[in-house]
Amino acid sequence: MTMKYNPLQKIPQLGQSIWMDYLRRGLLESGELARLIENDELRGITSNPAIFWKAIDGSDDYTSAIRALTEQGKDREEIYRTLTVEDVRTAADIFRPLYENLNGQDGFVGEVATEAQ
Repeated sequence: MTMKYNPLQKIPQLGQSIWMDYLRRGLLESGELARLIENDELRGITSNPAIFWKAIDGSDDYTSAIRALTEQGKDREEIYRTLTVEDVRTAADIFRPLYENLNGQDGFVGEVATEAQ
């Protein structure tokens, strides 16, 4: 079986790393993030409050988690922090093998500021 040529696989050979500025729970749970790492040379991911708020507000990915946290009496900021920390931690777990294989040169997950807006 012949594999289709993927030009993204050449980027690390040129000394560059592909990072994505987007993090959403569905990306993690669907396996899409792992696929991007494996097939498309994704080497890191970042997010920020605006991106998280859009992901939370614009999808059903977080509905059950928000409901459970609300039932626990969490306020808006606690819910936001819990959701974002969980997503960053899960993404870091998915990136960990890459991080270890590259001796810490790539495989990072970053979130810029975690305060609710």
